[in-house]
Amino acid sequence: MPSPSGFSYDLRPDGTVVVLHRGRAAAKLRGERAARFLAESAGGDPQLVMARWTGNYKRGNERTASRHPRNSR
Repeated sequence: MPSPSGFSYDLRPDGTVVVLHRGRAAAKLRGERAARFLAESAGGDPQLVMARWTGNYKRGNERTASRHPRNSR
């Protein structure tokens, strides 16, 4: 399974952390949750941490699902 990619975060002056996935807002964290996120992302793989906090895990079936007849347009 490939590691997550395309994540970044923006730390706002008011302490809010906005997690972005491919340039779009995926999560907004404030207060204690923002502090826990920043501590966790400093200690581990930031891409994996952001994927976990947004719930945007790669599940391994994306390629198969894209070839399914209902998804072809």
